[in-house]
Amino acid sequence: MKTVDHIYINGSFVKPHGKEVLELVNPSTGAPIARVTLADEQDAQAAIAAAKAAYPSFSRSRKSSA
Repeated sequence: MKTVDHIYINGSFVKPHGKEVLELVNPSTGAPIARVTLADEQDAQAAIAAAKAAYPSFSRSRKSSA
């Protein structure tokens, strides 16, 4: 079974401060497929702060023509 114990905040994968673990199941079979460590309030505040810091430059960016 896969274990997901990192979250993406401010351009990096970090270990969440949260301790709650959620078991993901395959909806068609009911079999467990992964255990995910969930973020907590401290992780959410860090993500919000990173988003606020990135907003000024990101809001002035343009869609690239690929």
